[in-house]
Amino acid sequence: MTQQTPSRDRVALITGANRGLGRSTALRLAAEGVDSIITYRSHAEEAQAVVDEIAALGRTAHALRLDTGRTEDFPAFVAEVRRALKDTWGRDTFDYLVNNAGQGTAATIEDTTAEDFDALFAVHVRGVFFLTQALLPLIADGGRIINTSSGLARFSRPGMAAYAMTKGAVEVFTRYLALELGRRGITANTVAPGPIATDFGGGYLRDDEALRAHLGAETALGRVGVAEDIGGVVASLLAEHTGWINGQRVEASGGTLL
Repeated sequence: MTQQTPSRDRVALITGANRGLGRSTALRLAAEGVDSIITYRSHAEEAQAVVDEIAALGRTAHALRLDTGRTEDFPAFVAEVRRALKDTWGRDTFDYLVNNAGQGTAATIEDTTAEDFDALFAVHVRGVFFLTQALLPLIADGGRIINTSSGLARFSRPGMAAYAMTKGAVEVFTRYLALELGRRGITANTVAPGPIATDFGGGYLRDDEALRAHLGAETALGRVGVAEDIGGVVASLLAEHTGWINGQRVEASGGTLL
């Protein structure tokens, strides 16, 4: 079994890292000496800004475009990852996969359309499953996988049924990854954020002071989270000293609805 390489040599692949939780994770990892391949679906300028911020921290990053809802694009994406690894780092594997990319659609059960339902599952379930499958040969033995779930897989909010269902599926998938990849020394865990004030879902929480106050009052720490709260949790689960955590759901919600 191959052990993890020293921190200065590690490379993470983080999907949806041009903004929000993915960006925070990439920057936190860079501060801890980890390089990154980051992906973006749109807003290439935001991705480049993250690459530049990582460079300012003395680390290296490479940005690749990826729509995680289009599984037909995955073979070409994997080929791009292989080239980036070889050309930038002189290696053929990376150490950490962080499946973070996502989208949000809020609708009651009555109002959820088949198109919206399918779009959510395409990105959060089908995409996560088959992208991970496609990248498995490139993940170094002794590596780690983090899948982004949601506090909504534990507590319920009106209008979030379909989205929460996708996250329940991700949590099940993560346990199976942990079981089947254990022979390679690869761990798999989920991080389940609570309410986070980012631009997710059009920034509805970030921009609504009354909603932030309401949800913060339901949290033991008395506030909603920010992206940096989650980036730190992901980085901690990728640190050398947390390698015995495997197949677990780690909720990072500040103690929401305890």
